[in-house]
Amino acid sequence: MAARAQCFGRSVVPTVRYSQAHSPKWRPVSVLDEWVAREARPISLRQLMVFGRSLTESRLLSSANYVRTELPTRIAHRIRDMQQLPYVVVTNPHINEVYDLYYTAFDTFRKVREIKTLDDNDRFCKTIRSMLRAHLTVIPKLAMGILESSGLMAPADLDKFMNTILRSRISRRVIAEQHLALTETFHAPWFFPGAKLSESEFIGEVFLKCVAKDVVSRCGNAVREILQRAYGPDVRLPEIRIDGHLDANFPYILSHLEYIIGELLRNSVQAVAEKHQRRKDKDTNPDRPPPPIEVTICESHQHVIIRISDQGGGIPREILPYLWSFSKGPASGKILANLGKVPKMAATMQELQLEEDGGGRLDDHHSHENRSTSIEGGEIGRDINSSLASLSSRPPNLRLGMGLPLSRVYAEYWAGSLALHSLEGYGVDAFLQISKLGNKNEQLTTRATMDAV
Repeated sequence: MAARAQCFGRSVVPTVRYSQAHSPKWRPVSVLDEWVAREARPISLRQLMVFGRSLTESRLLSSANYVRTELPTRIAHRIRDMQQLPYVVVTNPHINEVYDLYYTAFDTFRKVREIKTLDDNDRFCKTIRSMLRAHLTVIPKLAMGILESSGLMAPADLDKFMNTILRSRISRRVIAEQHLALTETFHAPWFFPGAKLSESEFIGEVFLKCVAKDVVSRCGNAVREILQRAYGPDVRLPEIRIDGHLDANFPYILSHLEYIIGELLRNSVQAVAEKHQRRKDKDTNPDRPPPPIEVTICESHQHVIIRISDQGGGIPREILPYLWSFSKGPASGKILANLGKVPKMAATMQELQLEEDGGGRLDDHHSHENRSTSIEGGEIGRDINSSLASLSSRPPNLRLGMGLPLSRVYAEYWAGSLALHSLEGYGVDAFLQISKLGNKNEQLTTRATMDAV
């Protein structure tokens, strides 16, 4: 029987048909209760760096056992959160698919026995890679489920659920991909146990010297290449100018920063280019270039702040209330249709790369600075399965409505922040603040929401 979700305000949500084939496993069982009762153990970038700096077999096995116990704990908390949703929401086909993926992952990881040998670890890594690939559909499925449920729960409650589950998802991928990266380092031909990694390299997924200017420049080039191809050679794109503290650097997970910067620059370049095209016919000087995008980098003792300023006309007033929300109000119907065209989404930087660039394995450890670092399926670099190849390389008219809210989740994950100031009719200033010391724990809900009250 068809059920139509009624929306608040002007939101338009399409009719949703729920199939009897969806029979989620929501009844709490004792084994889930046991894991829900455990608290997650948050970590900091500094802990990841110190632990992996002198990598030995015993440290690698310790890392494996931490991941082995931490993954089912964190997954169990989110399963319990989903069980607390209204029945009509959790039976949504998209959210139900995510629930089944989470339950399968939880059941798989909880059964893994203690990792005692390198062979045990290799088998464990194979399981992790398989789960990472299987969960590439989670973000678009969650987003579609939230949009279709926007009339069934208060928007603030839906956004709180979405932020919690996405932050937890990031946390699981961090510890899983960090362990895969450490394992790959340990087996690399250039590595020997106890070798100390220099400060110009990665420790696992953590880039020890992330230079803000280089990241902005690289993301800017990727964004311009994508949009130039989409718009055609006749459309002039704005120049991206970088000034301020150009040597500012800090330890960070590079794919997180690249995703945030990539999305912000994409929004700015797209807004300026489209505004310039609209004015081109009216301008007395049609050859005048579009105004540049100004990126200013500011370094203090504890933070690095990156400001991205454009003259793209600002954000329309009717959109502002939904800017940071995953339930997009009046635009829900269109965004829902667009999300259906993005079947997989890893939410890391490499989606900014063009799909035809292909993938490739970088065996030379000196090539770290020229790549992003998401690792799944054993591939490093522009592997479509490990990257944003289906998200940020989307055409300009495929608007998903989640770039900004997801970017803020990433920014806040390591105790940073993301804010926007819009001058309607002129442009936007985006401010990204990053904790540069690496001593802040991941901002993670350590227990299930129902138990944390």
